[in-house]
Amino acid sequence: MNTSPMNPAAAALPMAPRSPLRERITAHYRSPEPECVPPLVEAARLAPELHDKVQALAARLVAGLRGDRSRSSGVDALMKEFSLSSQEGVALMCLAEALLRVPDKATADRLIRDKLSDGDWRAHLGNSPSLFVNAATWGLLVTGRLVATRSEQSLGSALSKLMQRGGEPVIRKGMDLAMRMLGEQFVTGRDIDEALTRGKATEKRGYRYSFDMLGEAAMTAEDAQRYLNAYVGAIEAIGKDSKGRGVVDGNGISIKLSALHPRYVWSQPDRVMAELLPRVKALCVLARSFDIGLNIDAEEADRLELSLDLLEALAMDDELAGWSGLGFVVQAYQKRAPFVLDYIIDLAERSGQRLMVRLVKGAYWDAEIKRAQIDGLDGYPVFTRKVFTDVSYLACARKLLDARAHIYPQFATHNAQSMAAIMHMAGPDWQKGSYEFQCLHGMGEPLYDQVVSSREIARLVRIYAPVGSHETLLAYLVRRLLENGANTSFVNRIVDENVPIEELIADPVEEAARLNGAPHPKIVLPAELYGAGRRNSAGYDLSNEGVRATLAHALAKSAGRRFEAAPMLADALPAAAADQARPVRNPADHSDTVGSVLEATLADVDVALAAADAVADPWAMRAPAERAEIIARVGDLMERDGPALIALAVREAGKSWLNAVAELREAVDFCRYYAAQAAEFDNGSHRPVGPVLCISPWNF
Repeated sequence: MNTSPMNPAAAALPMAPRSPLRERITAHYRSPEPECVPPLVEAARLAPELHDKVQALAARLVAGLRGDRSRSSGVDALMKEFSLSSQEGVALMCLAEALLRVPDKATADRLIRDKLSDGDWRAHLGNSPSLFVNAATWGLLVTGRLVATRSEQSLGSALSKLMQRGGEPVIRKGMDLAMRMLGEQFVTGRDIDEALTRGKATEKRGYRYSFDMLGEAAMTAEDAQRYLNAYVGAIEAIGKDSKGRGVVDGNGISIKLSALHPRYVWSQPDRVMAELLPRVKALCVLARSFDIGLNIDAEEADRLELSLDLLEALAMDDELAGWSGLGFVVQAYQKRAPFVLDYIIDLAERSGQRLMVRLVKGAYWDAEIKRAQIDGLDGYPVFTRKVFTDVSYLACARKLLDARAHIYPQFATHNAQSMAAIMHMAGPDWQKGSYEFQCLHGMGEPLYDQVVSSREIARLVRIYAPVGSHETLLAYLVRRLLENGANTSFVNRIVDENVPIEELIADPVEEAARLNGAPHPKIVLPAELYGAGRRNSAGYDLSNEGVRATLAHALAKSAGRRFEAAPMLADALPAAAADQARPVRNPADHSDTVGSVLEATLADVDVALAAADAVADPWAMRAPAERAEIIARVGDLMERDGPALIALAVREAGKSWLNAVAELREAVDFCRYYAAQAAEFDNGSHRPVGPVLCISPWNF
């Protein structure tokens, strides 16, 4: 049989041979927490005498930070004043997050009016010693007052006239100023030259920088070229400024792969390796020429495998041999994190060059949870409890410290307990080049000032410093506020004097051990999203190579079959009717005959109506629960045979894999939804209407 018609669809499910270490990464993509947390607890557990030293150092760091609140500026102070536990904090977060998705100014004006008019901004004025917080409060106060009703006597005549003269744009301008004041606390400079200049004083205190050119994923080739040019300019400026100090003692750069290619997705590996890899390599070659470090930032979970392919290609490239400045970011909140580190350590050994690994906790948690729920996947790629992420971080830190001959660990954390644990895990004999800490610009300096200025615990600290204009800041700003504004965040809680130090520095290993891997009770698995009423339809994670292999097998199996479709009638069709069947061909390749279809005739309609009428009364007498069970069973059977039905939709309708999965899921969801509705009916009040003609719309 000619299988060439399968090539277009098969090509959309890219697969490549994987090493055992890469297979382990894939296998643990969405592991149940009761399985993956206990090993992490054991890996992160400290000896009793070391545990006591860690807690003592963490308590000292927190006490020192709280005792010098005058130096807590920017976001630290903002978190204290506008935490997510306050009405104003929630309004601010909702507004900032929502404004990212508002395409027009009129809607933005209405949204600002809705979110700011009820806030009691005046109550926050003067509460903080930070000039920044008071300035931001004034901006929000003015904006909030402007969007309140114009009849309020407390509105000054000047503001009234301004509102009448300027109208809605004044609202937008006020909000823009407030957000600009907030945003300036997160960026080092509007461009790389300004950032380097502003960073000089901080460098003199012992800090180093990893600069990040702000911007979100490229949507077009023009976007990608613009970001590439920005990275080239930044590397040249950083390199010249570093003056040969080297990867460790000089400043470096962080790059975002999605900014360099508009199709940096799992389904485009050939394009990524052919088009994106040369761009990243060129940046690495340039960074090497200046002897500075370049870190590849982590992004969404479904891009991880593709980023590892790129990392391997770069690490094994002869033009980059001997360069110790190639870095990769690993997110501890991903269940795959320990196995990713195993692979990177092995890669460093095979390539013969020391790789940098920045360990972070992760900044896309909300999106990863929501996406898994929407897609109906069998689990989450991230932990559902923050304490599990904290334990994973410590377990991964130990793994990195044990591999320092091949890895240069970079620990990015704002948590005093995590920092203290890493210091004691690593031992007292620190020297430059052994490992370093990292923090975000505008957030971590008050904590790390105690480290860089200390003789006893001095360590190299590198600041992750975004560079860009106010217009490019908002998406980054929202991620940082969501990450650190939550009530469980160390950054948030450390500024709350009501939280005891003992609670702040509580050992996450002990709590995780007590929980024994139990997921968060309020974050149910995607299958249970709709509660007891009905089960969510099962999705297919196409970023998982094992899932792609299952669907590819179903497609290959489908290629050997010819399907036949005909009216399903009580009476058998006459034998001669088969001659009227027409072939059905794959619209993606007309040489692929999927099968044949026999269209219904007017006579068939009469037969179908008569048959339906004959069973209408017996069907009506069935209990609703019985009818609901039959409908639900149809959905279950479709889900059971999902791969075969998806493969058929790809061949018959020319659907993409994503659309074929979506069609199957909608069909299953319809069955389960209406079965759940029908189960609540009562024959006394809800009677079937009888035979109904329905042209099914399952064809999006």
